[in-house]
Amino acid sequence: MFDLWILAAIFAAFMQNLRSALQKHLKSRLSTGGATYVRFLYAAPLALVWLLGVQQVTGYDYPAINSRFVLFCLLGGIMQILFTFLLVYMFSLRNFAVGTAYSKTEVIQVAFLGLILLGDTVSLTSLAAICTGMVGILALSVAHTGVTWKALGASLFKKSTMVGLLCGAVLGASVVFFRGASLALGDGPVIMRVAFTLCFALTMQTVIMGIYLLTRERGQMIAVLRHWRVASLVGIAAFLGSIGWFTAFTLQNAAFVRAVGQIELVFTFIASVIFFKEKTNAMELLGIGLIVAAIIVLVLAG
Repeated sequence: MFDLWILAAIFAAFMQNLRSALQKHLKSRLSTGGATYVRFLYAAPLALVWLLGVQQVTGYDYPAINSRFVLFCLLGGIMQILFTFLLVYMFSLRNFAVGTAYSKTEVIQVAFLGLILLGDTVSLTSLAAICTGMVGILALSVAHTGVTWKALGASLFKKSTMVGLLCGAVLGASVVFFRGASLALGDGPVIMRVAFTLCFALTMQTVIMGIYLLTRERGQMIAVLRHWRVASLVGIAAFLGSIGWFTAFTLQNAAFVRAVGQIELVFTFIASVIFFKEKTNAMELLGIGLIVAAIIVLVLAG
């Protein structure tokens, strides 16, 4: 039987895929900042309702806020916002495909950041599985973009590579910080810690991004409200996905969670073959095989 964190990570990966698809649809109507903001603005009220519902149904007390919790929530929120802008900036670079490939090293960066910041240890077997999955992700990147392994090696010190690595680092940092925030609340019931952390983080991100839009892209605030139908769907998908991620992060090492979450790529691959009848090549099959093998090892180890 799968542990709860594994099911939560798989569910989160599915909802993340759905949210991304909806945000791409919105991108034609909103700026990058506006399309990013909807995931926070429309998800925050849902998180608040969920938190109140958890308290009413379970009777659990709200956790006591401490400085470590607030700091980790703030840093996690800022890192997640920064990741979005870095990703968009990377697309404007000449060798953005190379940068995108290197941003996939986020999984291994999470393992090191988790060890440094939270003391999360990883066994040699699990580390090998994480590295195997990362190679699989890079293989898929090579197969999809036409970037060669030689090009990846030759681009180690180029701007696109540095931005890509930074992109992966800030995303990894956000994951570790959010896990740290939940752990900072102590050993209370998991469902209450998850609900409280998610509500607090989304509220902070909504305020931070709201201030940015009001000062730099004021017209986007009105546009975000005007397109509420699609934006609300983004918010729902983001909220449900966040419940999955935060639950998994609270229960398990963030590196394991992100590695299992790469099953999203497997879902995408299956859909492209079955529904869109797209042809596959050996590199894609190798990448998928390595990712699946890594997930199996981590599931058995977890």
